[in-house]
Amino acid sequence: MSFHSHASSRDTSDELETLGWYHFDLSRHAAEALLLSNGTDGSYLLRDSNEGPGCFALSVRAKDSVKHFHVTRRDNSYLFGFNKFASLQDFIGHFANQPLLGSDTGTLMVLKCPYPWRVEEPSIYESVRVHTAIQTGRTENDLVANAPSLGTREGYLVKQGAIVKSWKQRWFTLSRYELKYFKDKMCDEPIRTLDLRGCSAVQFDYSQDRVNCFCLRYRKEDEPELHESSIVPLLNAEDVVPEPRRGLGGRIYFIQNRKSLH
Repeated sequence: MSFHSHASSRDTSDELETLGWYHFDLSRHAAEALLLSNGTDGSYLLRDSNEGPGCFALSVRAKDSVKHFHVTRRDNSYLFGFNKFASLQDFIGHFANQPLLGSDTGTLMVLKCPYPWRVEEPSIYESVRVHTAIQTGRTENDLVANAPSLGTREGYLVKQGAIVKSWKQRWFTLSRYELKYFKDKMCDEPIRTLDLRGCSAVQFDYSQDRVNCFCLRYRKEDEPELHESSIVPLLNAEDVVPEPRRGLGGRIYFIQNRKSLH
């Protein structure tokens, strides 16, 4: 971890080790898993940021999602939001008053309680009753860890065709900023992959005379940038970058059942 490899940051590490809710090099995904599984609305923790020495991230649970904010240590002070705290004690004192925090997306959250670094685990373990070696011919090289990223969703949506404006049911997978759709659930190759970083807006559409219809809008080459809602509220994607990019223009229509993506 680069944070501990710099001599100038060693004092920072020693100082923060006294903070019970500083989680050292805990990753972004691990922080989200902890807060969503064991935390409550308003739980938060401080962890190292991958942006370099003196950079940290405050991870805050806001209902069913987790928001991340920059915290910077410069000399002996801490910079967070619009405030500068002269010492670590001032920084901690600010959080003790349960401040109100607002994000770029308009989410308001109250920092209620820190999530501790040391959590007592229950000493309850299962006893092994069956353990049989099976000769499959596999070796340790076949043991490759593979898991979907947090926030992955999949399910059926009804999509309008790009050329022939008919509606067809397709199998969709949503992982980070990639929305892929397939002819059916058993197909391995997607018909198309949509890069959500190029999506300038997502909005409900009532012009198609269909229930739960929404569209993804992509900015055309000569169209000015739009600053509207990203796809996060509809599909619960994670780390979607709503910045408009040049590329595909026009709209893509979908119909979403209430439990179509899970």
